[in-house]
Amino acid sequence: MAKKEVTSKPAARSASKTLSSSSTGNASKSAAGSALSQRKAPQKVTSPVAAKAASKTLRDGRTSKDSKSAAGSALTQKPGPKKK
Repeated sequence: MAKKEVTSKPAARSASKTLSSSSTGNASKSAAGSALSQRKAPQKVTSPVAAKAASKTLRDGRTSKDSKSAAGSALTQKPGPKKK
């Protein structure tokens, strides 16, 4: 079951800045793209690949505030572990 989360307006703005920046790395852009695609789509969730990229973005000390905001938003929308 999908989480009923959507990307907030400020996080979407950060994701947009991240995607348009020429100096941003691929992991940051992947996380930002995932967050932006979920702006008004509560049925969408972050894929495992995008979640891994978001985690990498958050751990990197060189990452901008905008990239970290977008990555955090993407991770918030990651589905939880499957229940048995």
